[in-house]
Amino acid sequence: MEQVFSKLKGDKWIWIIVLILSGWSLLAVYSSVGTLAYKEGKGTELYLFKHFSIIAVGLVLMYLSHKLDYKWYAGISKILMGITIPLLLYTLIFGSSVNEASRWVTIPVINQTFQTSDLAKLSLITFLARMLSRKQEEIKDVKKSFLPIMGAVCLVFVLIAWANLSTALMVFGTSVLLLLIGRISFKQIAYVSLGVAVLGIIVISIGPRRATYFSRVEGFFKTEQTHDSHVPFQEDKNYQANNAKIAIATGGLFGKGPGNSVQRNVLPHPYSDFIFAIIIEEYGTVGGFILLFLYLALMYRCIRIVTMSPRAFGAFLAAGLGFSLTIQALANMAVAVGLGPVTGVPLPLVSMGGTSILFTSVALGIILSVSRNIEELKQDEELKETPMPKKVVLGTI
Repeated sequence: MEQVFSKLKGDKWIWIIVLILSGWSLLAVYSSVGTLAYKEGKGTELYLFKHFSIIAVGLVLMYLSHKLDYKWYAGISKILMGITIPLLLYTLIFGSSVNEASRWVTIPVINQTFQTSDLAKLSLITFLARMLSRKQEEIKDVKKSFLPIMGAVCLVFVLIAWANLSTALMVFGTSVLLLLIGRISFKQIAYVSLGVAVLGIIVISIGPRRATYFSRVEGFFKTEQTHDSHVPFQEDKNYQANNAKIAIATGGLFGKGPGNSVQRNVLPHPYSDFIFAIIIEEYGTVGGFILLFLYLALMYRCIRIVTMSPRAFGAFLAAGLGFSLTIQALANMAVAVGLGPVTGVPLPLVSMGGTSILFTSVALGIILSVSRNIEELKQDEELKETPMPKKVVLGTI
């Protein structure tokens, strides 16, 4: 084990957390795909192997990303943004539609779907980190700093929100936190928040998923069941949320044990959107708190990297990507325990989902690249401070 970690640079605790979450993900997904395998007439082992393969590829991408000097991501961010905007537009027009939402693009040859919003999150955060680090001396200038930065945020928001409002709101929330760290004034952020609020209202009012948004919000606030026999009970609005609560309630303190979930057979997406509820059912409240602690520990390690980074770009990268992963994890958990309306947000590194795992791995690799740079600078300083041994001159006798 020591030999393995000696080849891995960067924060060792982040590596450990990722490995724990990946192992837990294999157990949870294997336990949750029984119904899906039955519907599609396939064996659960096939889904386990596919999920294991995606995790393995993710770890490879994470390793390669952390080996690349993080300064290169400043230039890469411009290329990514140039690809992301047209790709989001293409997705809205020609993307694969599921539940009245065009979120996926089918990759030719391999015939695999690709969720473009995952690329958009990574592209926007790296782009904002680059812009904020280079515009610090003129950060209050509206024309040179405010408009380019906010224009990118608003454009990406509206392109994602048209098909995936929950992801768009999380991307915007992460962007606001990063802008606050980057010394954008509260007044300017308030203007952008107002603009995004207007865009959000337009999307909710005339977007293709407006009926779904209204139904989910109404279902979240209307939790009381009617006992009037003349009024039919609309179970479908709260079906997912109610079964997730049943899974959590029956899990108890220590859970039913791995593979013993009952609600996995009735929840529509127990392997992705509601995997946290299945984890609590099988591993109990203790398991749920351990999982929550792992994500908070991951955020803490990212904050340490931010405070130790000698360059603004590295600090902004670690902060933005760390906040993005943590916010997504907390949003998924909040939905599972009934603290928010139902969304389609996966649990990072745990839920089954190819593009989510792969881009999360790349994001963590970039964070580790910043950490690796800090370690190398620290080692160089220690070498400079180490006094050179004096030469010993042997005299003749």
